[in-house]
Amino acid sequence: MKQQIFTYAKKKYGTSPEYPWRQWPEYAVLRHADNRKWYAILMNVTKSQLGLTGGEERVDIMDVKCNPDDGAFLRQQPGFLPGYHMNHQSWLTILLDGTVPESQVLDLLDASFRMTEMKKKK
Repeated sequence: MKQQIFTYAKKKYGTSPEYPWRQWPEYAVLRHADNRKWYAILMNVTKSQLGLTGGEERVDIMDVKCNPDDGAFLRQQPGFLPGYHMNHQSWLTILLDGTVPESQVLDLLDASFRMTEMKKKK
């Protein structure tokens, strides 16, 4: 699903993944071109790092910015967790293992993009 997300972000927002961490070369950031703010982070972590059963089995995840109320609601559903290594109220971790439908993943990516974009002056 990572490649579908990258293709979608490139087509809709003109952004390509960046790989800023030498020690984690597979971790990717999607950021705005104008304000350089991140709107998504894609990682591959162990289930134990997320507090899930499965020990050292690795899973792809995506962190997105979200409204705290929406995040609280979504975290009650399968496939959603508090933001991994991010503010647990403002960021949401989405499991990219098929638990969450692709359309919902992309909708949340869109919402994160809007929440982090540069504010227009009136």
